[in-house]
Amino acid sequence: MSRLVADGRIRVAVVGGGANSEHEVSLASAAAVAAALPAAAFDVVSLTITRGGGWQDAGGKPLGVFGAIAVMSSCDVVFPAVHGVGGEDGTIAAVCAFAGLPCVGSPAAAGATAMDKHLTKLVAAAAGIRVAAGEVLTAEQAGDHAWRGPVVVKPVTAGSSQGVSLVDHPDRLERALKEAFAHDDRVLVEDVVDGREVDVAVLGSADGTRLVAPPLEIVGPGIFDYDTKYGGTADLRVPADLTEDERRSLEDAALRMYDALGCRGLARIDFFLTPDGSGGPVLLEVNTMPGLTEHSQAPRMLAAAGIAYPELLDRMVRDALRTG
Repeated sequence: MSRLVADGRIRVAVVGGGANSEHEVSLASAAAVAAALPAAAFDVVSLTITRGGGWQDAGGKPLGVFGAIAVMSSCDVVFPAVHGVGGEDGTIAAVCAFAGLPCVGSPAAAGATAMDKHLTKLVAAAAGIRVAAGEVLTAEQAGDHAWRGPVVVKPVTAGSSQGVSLVDHPDRLERALKEAFAHDDRVLVEDVVDGREVDVAVLGSADGTRLVAPPLEIVGPGIFDYDTKYGGTADLRVPADLTEDERRSLEDAALRMYDALGCRGLARIDFFLTPDGSGGPVLLEVNTMPGLTEHSQAPRMLAAAGIAYPELLDRMVRDALRTG
């Protein structure tokens, strides 16, 4: 029973924005979620986290943290469409858990671990999933890092491919490290993996069942960077052109990673498929709150599985209510 809506609709607090480099992406996800939740079943209350970390209502009125918690507490469920640090990293899930509020998505521990690419690699390796060779550097260690060949440089916790560089010459390494450190105080330097980038969406339900959607391949040379991802030029193919063995290996690795992290609801798990395929896919990263516009990667994959965008959101909200 809804706490405030007399007509029986479910009252949903949809949170967007965030005090991080994915602020605009999160605003787009939250706006899309709020618009697509069927009005006959849901009463949406929109909240925004500003770039400075403040909270606002739909009209832009400052609320403060306690005011925002009060608004969320007046709702049946919280839908944090906030990507990156301060949202996807488990922060909002932890607040909701403390306040006893049902929350869409993975619990705090899963979000925090998945947001840290280094920790995610350690979990993957323990689960028997291949990862790229590499090391973590702080700013103090970066000056001593020796060039060993082509590498990918990325912030440990930033998302949306921000601060990520493909470095194919030692003269470009210093600049790449500087760009990555602008987003985080720890940076991953990984060996380049020669392979196809393929994403897998997993949708878990409260009854323990998991649906693995048809994988999506990102086609094109170089890094799938921020401009390509959000500039409308990305070549995204779903379902990906895979052999049955490739599909099964991706599905198995995605489910193992989902379970090892303790994910809940929707997660997007990204891999490289190497040419020989020996040892299975190589994990790239895990997104516990992936982009959520209708045209984002995960919703595209679920659409290919026969789950339309409004139905996907409906399932995510109702599953959070069942989970509590």
